[in-house]
Amino acid sequence: MSNSQKDVLYTIALAFFFLTGAITITIFASYLLFAVDIKFYYLEQIVNMKYGTIMKNYAQMMDYLINPFNWQFHLSDFVSSAAGRLHFQDCKKLFLLNFAVFIITGGIVAKFHKVRAHFNKMFFWIGIGGIVLVVLMLFNFDQFFVIFHEVLFRNSDWLFDPNKDPVINILPEDFFTQCFVLFFIIFEGLNFWKAGLKKRLRH
Repeated sequence: MSNSQKDVLYTIALAFFFLTGAITITIFASYLLFAVDIKFYYLEQIVNMKYGTIMKNYAQMMDYLINPFNWQFHLSDFVSSAAGRLHFQDCKKLFLLNFAVFIITGGIVAKFHKVRAHFNKMFFWIGIGGIVLVVLMLFNFDQFFVIFHEVLFRNSDWLFDPNKDPVINILPEDFFTQCFVLFFIIFEGLNFWKAGLKKRLRH
């Protein structure tokens, strides 16, 4: 493999490493966000459950989503419809795909690690694209949320009926907004950091 080919491979791998890394950090940081939101959005009163019970069910949900050895979706205190379980299964596959890409691209980045300064500008434009997406999201998050799900999922199972899948009652839309915001902060920070690396190394 020529040096130019290594440069291209490294740059592409790093871009996906940043993307999946930001998603991975957000997934695990969601535990803290949710722990705060339980009180902030009065979820205990909404579902008539104790704080610890709500947190336990969220942990069970997340264990299903991130654990490659757990393929049985079960929440102790919430019933789930067949459509709801199918949606969580689709989410799990996306989570595991993200983790796989994160690990693979991380290995490529580690193997070909060096400063590929002449490709750093690509990360600047990725960052700009992210800012444009954030602006569009802020104008109409509801529409963005719908499009996001329509792109990722082949069905409408993500449109939960609270009567059939009451777990949706402890997952307010603002919680997802917070996760999106955290993801973009991390992702944008990584891209603009990389974009400015060449300039910093010159000094």
